[in-house]
Amino acid sequence: MNLLSSLDKVKGIGPRTGEQFALAGINTVGELIDFLPRAYDDFSHVSKITEVAPGKVTVKARCEKISTRPVRRGLRITTATLADDSGKLQAVWFNQPYRETQLKKGEEFYFSGEFEFSYNRYQLTNPSAELVKDLPVQTGRILPVYRSIKGLKIPLVRKILAELRPLITMLPETLPAEIVRDEKLISRSDAVLKMHFPENATDVELARERLAFEELFQLLLASQLNRQENAKLTGWHIPFEQPVVANFVKQLPFELTSAQRIAAWEIIQDLERKTPMNRLLQGDVGSGKTVVAGLVACQVAHAGFQTAIMAPTEILASQHAETLNRLLQPFNIKVGLLTGSVKGKPRKTLSEQISSGEVDVVVGTHALIQDSVNFKKLGFVVIDEQHRFGVSQRLQLLKKSEFMPHMLAMTATPIPRSLALTVYGELDISVLNELPKGRKPIQTKIWSPNSRAQLYKEIDAEIESGRQVYVICSLIEENVDNEIKSVQAEHKKLQNSIFKHRRIGLLHGKLKPSDKDAVMQEFVAGKFDILVSTTVVEVGVDVPNATVIVIEDADRFGLSQLHQLRGRVGRSVFQSYCYLVTSSSSKPSQRLRAVEKSNDGFYLAEVDLKLRGPGEIYGRAQHGALNLQIATLADSKLIARAQKQAKRFVEQGINLLQYKQLGATVQYYQRLTTLN
Repeated sequence: MNLLSSLDKVKGIGPRTGEQFALAGINTVGELIDFLPRAYDDFSHVSKITEVAPGKVTVKARCEKISTRPVRRGLRITTATLADDSGKLQAVWFNQPYRETQLKKGEEFYFSGEFEFSYNRYQLTNPSAELVKDLPVQTGRILPVYRSIKGLKIPLVRKILAELRPLITMLPETLPAEIVRDEKLISRSDAVLKMHFPENATDVELARERLAFEELFQLLLASQLNRQENAKLTGWHIPFEQPVVANFVKQLPFELTSAQRIAAWEIIQDLERKTPMNRLLQGDVGSGKTVVAGLVACQVAHAGFQTAIMAPTEILASQHAETLNRLLQPFNIKVGLLTGSVKGKPRKTLSEQISSGEVDVVVGTHALIQDSVNFKKLGFVVIDEQHRFGVSQRLQLLKKSEFMPHMLAMTATPIPRSLALTVYGELDISVLNELPKGRKPIQTKIWSPNSRAQLYKEIDAEIESGRQVYVICSLIEENVDNEIKSVQAEHKKLQNSIFKHRRIGLLHGKLKPSDKDAVMQEFVAGKFDILVSTTVVEVGVDVPNATVIVIEDADRFGLSQLHQLRGRVGRSVFQSYCYLVTSSSSKPSQRLRAVEKSNDGFYLAEVDLKLRGPGEIYGRAQHGALNLQIATLADSKLIARAQKQAKRFVEQGINLLQYKQLGATVQYYQRLTTLN
């Protein structure tokens, strides 16, 4: 038997079990060995029921009484009385009705979970339950918990993996010996063995460190190699012309921030090089990324090249086109807008103007990457909110040039340093961390739903002084099964009672793009005092006169999303406010407290990464493809160690072909994250 053997070679795996594993994507012995535990239950410290204190506890007990009841649609609660010879306690499970069948037999179990005060009493919440008689089979009292596979119980998975123990001890090393030695890591076979069969908590720590280091090293090595490949490419040479840039800056109706000047200079220097630029411009909401892109587009057009700017939505593309047109018109630079709404003759005319070079700057959505769109001389590509686009879409746009064009990715979601090093490792990064002069920091406040009357008074006073207000809700249609306010119900309520003396607009994702744009344009023109909306206003929309944003059920939104929504206000010299209304009067979450405390998107991105992982920041689809089982992209110390070794690996010119498994994963990551 070897790592490529099919599962039917393993003792204990029959046709049905093999089928269940296959449905979970596990088809070979190697894939089963790599099916690592997601957590551990520690049964090494068992308390008597009378001794338990709040916190994580383990008790050895029988179930005396158990019942399950539906609370509301989609939620069932199972309650049990557990007893040992010292006393009794209550245990509760949410949506785990199978516990009734499991525990009714009266056998002894180890129960491990959080003992806490909830619903006016102390109880053991969602504890795991392991049969006492099953435990002696295991070495030690720390049991691995695996991701659930339909039709397979965890004890069976453990038993099957025990059959593979001899093979695990012979797993080949995947990292260069000097890296393992220098970083004081345990061997790969040791690490996998300790993950599946830990004797104590130290075993788990050592195993996790080794496997997490390897995962990060693979990712960082891929980005180092991509950087090396990018350095071999030839791009357009676009020379710096000081008078052009100076005139552009002089024409601006405002002063550039220092951060904008530095970022623009870094980009202009990149354009002069022979290799194509690969840069990420990350700026907090409202920090002026579009102006930087406009300044560079002005220089590019003057040198005889075209610029393509791709935005994720029509409304954002229209807004960019409008801003750039205003900035570039004085220099006779023609800006075109290409979206799905541009049809028939206007589309044909615009396509001809793009291919003849008559249009210097083309702003658009996915429409830009269609085969019918051809550029005369594309020198500069800007991808806005780049995590919304897949790698293949970016590549399609970059391919529309004879040479590789210079590429600037822009994001209003600040990226934590650890994520920038790993996922964006092949990019140079420019940061806009200052707000334009004259802007006042947004005042953020958490409101309990009980204080709504006072909140409405404050909003009305702001409207009275000529300002406008956003009210953000998270659902479109009324749903009787939950408390989340729908935009339609909120719109009706505000219009018919509290703010019947005000003009109220409605915006949500189910409207046609043309209708969305029409509503937004009316709000910009001041025809509504209040706009009740879903998160479709999240990115980039610019209404300087809007100074209040009320986010209903704020505790149901992600941290970075709350920060993005807050950025819809504070876009003028007027004082702006962000009001976070919680869905209940209970204590606000850590997430809401962080948003209330800080306007700094870079700080909040770090908090978000720790609380929720990289999915929200990097984009769910891309993050899912990273295959990280153990490593966390918030572990900056381990990332720094892995980065140092990846750089050394590349500098020493070590041949990746020597390391078959490492090479395969690195090549996969190179394809996944590459931008050229």
